[in-house]
Amino acid sequence: MNKAELVDAIAASASLSKADAKRALDAFVNVSTGALKKGQRISLVGFGSFSISKRKARNGRNPKTGAVIKIAAKNSVRFKAGAELSGKVN
Repeated sequence: MNKAELVDAIAASASLSKADAKRALDAFVNVSTGALKKGQRISLVGFGSFSISKRKARNGRNPKTGAVIKIAAKNSVRFKAGAELSGKVN
């Protein structure tokens, strides 16, 4: 499902216009991004939680040449599904 399909589904499910659903989705993405940048955790009971995972710098190998390369440290977004979501999917 892409963003346009998600907006359509939200609009139909919540009896909103597509414009209102798009604004709501955009607001959720913007607020979530801001909170994750600050290192905060986002927890949606029954759905799951988003958090930041810090990855340390490490050495890797170029698969073509076998040469050692340095991989920089970075933050990555982690999602852990809640029990209710996991139960409905399985």
